[in-house]
Amino acid sequence: MRYIIIGAGAVGGAIGGRLAEAGHEVVLVARGRHHEALRDGGLRLGTPDGTLTLAIPAVDRPEALELRPGDVLVLAVKTQDSSALLESWAGRPVAGGGTAAELLPLVCAQNGVENERLALRRFRHVYGMCVWLPATHLEPGMIAAPGAPLTGILHIGRYPSGTDGTAERISADLEKAAFLAPVVPDVMRWKYAKLLSNLSNALEAVCGPVREEEALGLRRRAVAEGETVLAAAGIAYASREEQAEVRGDRVRLLPVGGVERGGGSSWQSLARATGSIESDYLNGEIALLGRLHGVATPVNTTLQRVANAFARERRAPGSMPVSDLLALIGP
Repeated sequence: MRYIIIGAGAVGGAIGGRLAEAGHEVVLVARGRHHEALRDGGLRLGTPDGTLTLAIPAVDRPEALELRPGDVLVLAVKTQDSSALLESWAGRPVAGGGTAAELLPLVCAQNGVENERLALRRFRHVYGMCVWLPATHLEPGMIAAPGAPLTGILHIGRYPSGTDGTAERISADLEKAAFLAPVVPDVMRWKYAKLLSNLSNALEAVCGPVREEEALGLRRRAVAEGETVLAAAGIAYASREEQAEVRGDRVRLLPVGGVERGGGSSWQSLARATGSIESDYLNGEIALLGRLHGVATPVNTTLQRVANAFARERRAPGSMPVSDLLALIGP
């Protein structure tokens, strides 16, 4: 199996780098300066054990790669970029006949719960992946993955439900590459649980680390809204106890030499001044479900709006006092 990592940022770069290190064939897909750095100098993957430079083939567009039977497409971009990439890859021919959308498995290694629906409109074989993988990408060509002894935990299963031999083979490859990769028939139940934990991404992005009681209280309010909305919608999610049992002490955050860990994925979007952020598909998912089921979601709606404004205006991450955000939310 050859792994085509569509979006070799923090998550995609860590997955692709670890798979390549373990001896699997990998191609990284990236854009701009990051693609140039990967093409010219390889992927620098920093872990608690040191920094590796991995000579992994890198391309910047689907047309630069000939797809083969047995390829696995791993979509690892933010949700706001999914539709355009799914369109550009779906019709690509596969050697021997057929297209990527008809023949190849596509794994959504992404936060949120919308990507799989977007993918299934075009691709026949879609797999969800619940990503718990702390990683940082702020510099072209460089990914830091501070997790140890495992780099991350990646639940995988067919979408909308079920398992199969492809999921089992992907899991086996990942588990030889410093990941725990449980194959589960209800992967979306795990992804909805991850959605709840991601509701504080926007808070961290606009206000900085969630440590003080004022910020911790706001995070609890955002999650409580999410839980209320999921209950109203009849959507099941993995409990905190289930998640804790799987995680245990398997992924501890340790220093990575030469790399200062900042914030999570939304914080990194602001730090890189990308102009977009994933809040529409995290906090915005809760706002959407709240409107559908008659549940007020003032915390998540405000976080969505403020995070989008920060991204659009390219404001520095962590530059809004929590008290200002609370004032916007109201009582």
